[in-house]
Amino acid sequence: MFQRILVAVDSSPARHSAVRLAGDMARLTGAKVGVLHIAASTATLATVVSLEDDAQAKTILDEAVTSLRDAGVEAEGVLADALTTQIATTISAVAEDQRADLLILSPHHRGVLEAFIHPRVSDAVVHSSRTAVLLAPADGAGDQD
Repeated sequence: MFQRILVAVDSSPARHSAVRLAGDMARLTGAKVGVLHIAASTATLATVVSLEDDAQAKTILDEAVTSLRDAGVEAEGVLADALTTQIATTISAVAEDQRADLLILSPHHRGVLEAFIHPRVSDAVVHSSRTAVLLAPADGAGDQD
């Protein structure tokens, strides 16, 4: 079934349910898991501004990889840099590079107007990726970790 799973994590609490789901799927199928965290930046008129520092980005990535390994799943992490406008294409590109056959994301729920102004990364990935995408449901227990 699935041999390579890629789970993309961000700094939101929703990442915990996505990592748990990736671990569950990996244990069921014997898959290896790649964890992707993108250290996002935004561009202004004169400069590029990082939205999180390197230490924060590495901590988020390491936490997810450690959680999977502690659960008995073979996992490795990938840290990438991208502008906020390039996050969806970066996720899709990494999934292709790693030959992932399943991509797990945690969608962020927004109102219609906010989603129109700031499109959801998960929506963009679903429409642009050639990899199967599974959206992890929010779960209250994991979101409070």
